[in-house]
Amino acid sequence: MSKAYSYNRILLKISGETLKGNLEFGYEADAVNSVVKQVGNLIDDGVEIALVVGAGNVWRGIMGAEWGMDRVSADYMGMLATVMNAICLRDAFENAGFASEIQTSIPMEPIAKKYNRNDAVHALENGKIIIFAAGTGSPFFTTDTTASLRALEIGAEVLLKATKVDGIYNADPNKFPDAERYETLTYQQALSQNLAIMDSTAFSMCRDNNLPIIVFDFFTEGNIAKVLQNDESVGTIVS
Repeated sequence: MSKAYSYNRILLKISGETLKGNLEFGYEADAVNSVVKQVGNLIDDGVEIALVVGAGNVWRGIMGAEWGMDRVSADYMGMLATVMNAICLRDAFENAGFASEIQTSIPMEPIAKKYNRNDAVHALENGKIIIFAAGTGSPFFTTDTTASLRALEIGAEVLLKATKVDGIYNADPNKFPDAERYETLTYQQALSQNLAIMDSTAFSMCRDNNLPIIVFDFFTEGNIAKVLQNDESVGTIVS
């Protein structure tokens, strides 16, 4: 690689809200293009990148549950929403000149390829951005769990969780101005302090398989490169 990054293959988990910008729901061109720019810069530097995107800009399973919808049906709607977001990103990457491919956990040809680990790894090795969509294919699992599972399957060296906050704090920084950001945490410290990093299944998978998690502010351009350069002024690493 042309820059001194500490990781060669990463899985980036972004929320669906990342794509909506200042809109209440849906997609905002500037927000989508920001994702393309930041990820594209890393591709140009030789980083292998897989993506998992949430569905919060389109649908949340809890929304349906609130008016009595069956949880399984609501979760399947969420899976479909992640595919919509993946299509949006794939199109944006391709238009910017970056080869990309969607793999879904549920068969959806000709919209996207069915998930295949070997094909995904081969594509990553050839510089293609892989977008994993439709969750794990089963209800009751979050996109955090999908991100952890796919990261482990493809041999990612780190799981990057993109948020609106520049790391993990000992209290909510929006409510407590004197809250302190952690530069590093162990898995045990995160558990003992009940720090809401990911859902319990996702976190346990990372802990049990020694997959580092870095939580950082994705909305400040350039942060993702700093994270990969081990800049301790950005984000929190859990390992």
